[in-house]
Amino acid sequence: MNFAPLPSVDAAAVPSDGFVLDVRENDEWAAGHVEGALHIPMSDFVGRFGELTEAAEDGRRVHVMCRVGGRSAQVTQYLVQQGIDAVNIDGGMQAWDGAGRPMVTDNGAPAFVL
Repeated sequence: MNFAPLPSVDAAAVPSDGFVLDVRENDEWAAGHVEGALHIPMSDFVGRFGELTEAAEDGRRVHVMCRVGGRSAQVTQYLVQQGIDAVNIDGGMQAWDGAGRPMVTDNGAPAFVL
């Protein structure tokens, strides 16, 4: 079998207006996330897949995020198999934070990577 390499992108290279899908769990999301990201925990992903297809129906690229890149790699692979233009964010939120990219919380507390 021939497996194509998983499409991935460096956290620093995600466009500031890029569409980010965060597949971390609720406690991780609450600690800090990318403003405007769509949050669908990996554990809920199949059941909530329609939310993503609706959000990405304009064909824009989906930048998939988790903490370090493992869960998001699995979701990215699934999305690519469904014909969606998806890329894994290398290093996840840790790389995002390390690149000095902005993070927010829903309650206004200082954001951090859990």
